[in-house]
Amino acid sequence: MRLKACLVLGALLVAAPLCEPAFAATPPNQPADGPGGVGNRSLSIVKRALGRPSAATFVFYSAGAAPTEGRPVVVFLHAWGAPNPQPYGAWIDHLARAGYLVLFPRFQEVNRTRPADATGNAEKLVKAALAELESDPDAKPDPKRVALIGHLAGAPIAANLAADADSTGLPVPRLVFAIMPGGIASDAKSRGVVLRDLSKIPSETLVITVIGDRDARAADLAAKRLLREASGVAPERKLFIRALSDDHGFPSLTATLTSPGAVDTAYDGGAIKLPPEPPKDPKQPPTPFKWSADMSLTGEQTTLLAQLNNSRADSLDYLAYWKTFDLAAAAAFGGDATTLKANPRLSDMERWSDGWPVKRLVVETPRAAPAAAHAPAPTPAAATQPKPKPVRRP
Repeated sequence: MRLKACLVLGALLVAAPLCEPAFAATPPNQPADGPGGVGNRSLSIVKRALGRPSAATFVFYSAGAAPTEGRPVVVFLHAWGAPNPQPYGAWIDHLARAGYLVLFPRFQEVNRTRPADATGNAEKLVKAALAELESDPDAKPDPKRVALIGHLAGAPIAANLAADADSTGLPVPRLVFAIMPGGIASDAKSRGVVLRDLSKIPSETLVITVIGDRDARAADLAAKRLLREASGVAPERKLFIRALSDDHGFPSLTATLTSPGAVDTAYDGGAIKLPPEPPKDPKQPPTPFKWSADMSLTGEQTTLLAQLNNSRADSLDYLAYWKTFDLAAAAAFGGDATTLKANPRLSDMERWSDGWPVKRLVVETPRAAPAAAHAPAPTPAAATQPKPKPVRRP
């Protein structure tokens, strides 16, 4: 009996280590400071709204007087159906604490705005907001340091704003950061955002497109189209970046179309007081409204919106999106954007808690268009001229 008890006890001692819980590696935390970092958490963030409920621009910046040179400006252009800054709140908070003046133009009234009108709406809102804030000593936008961030349908709108900056009187952006671009119309009559002439994007602008590796085909095509059509920008001032999913630990990192979202309820637009609509002249007839099908959200857009409203900040946000933008803006505003891709921090995603490296960002410089693509077409006479017959030697 005693021998049997000893054998049972020994078996339990051997099996005990096998029953201990296995802890998965955790992803890297947000850096304490620097690009993508936590920043100064003691700062108070001003949250304002300009315009009116049907055409508003939300404004965010750290409290207190602006620096003498003014604040660098980020225009944040939302996905289709996401006119509330809350799904992007954590990123906006990071930008405001880093010293940026963040403008979030609500260029869409859901179920009342056509995608074809979105660019014009955004241009008017940004121009009006900059004009109103120009004399504000706390906001004080610096027109020489303007960057555009566009997510999904906001990406082609950002490219359009850059292309039309000169003709619309907007400041020339130093950086276009198009992340998970989509919603581009195939032609002027199709549903989606119609691209302007992107060859007009100024040559001094840095153009970066960022996509993920999940549901990536549409974003891949759209990203490369934006880079290709921005033909006035030299290839060395363009970057194509791909974020890679990584399930080495828990929680895993998944680079989906909505992964740039990072909800912060402190940035709920519904809690920010908007100026009332101006009183209507009773003698004037109401503005006619004509509904069209492309004003409503598709099933796919509704799904993306639900995912966006449930997204939380993770290592992809800190290191793939926020850090990349911070590094790109510093290079663009510093006037030497060509050094960005040589920066070893750009593609680095740090390490899981067990020391295993997180999958790095894929960073590519788009190829220049082949010379043949720019060669002049043959004249009609040359095209129809018969080839000379070979001369026979005797």
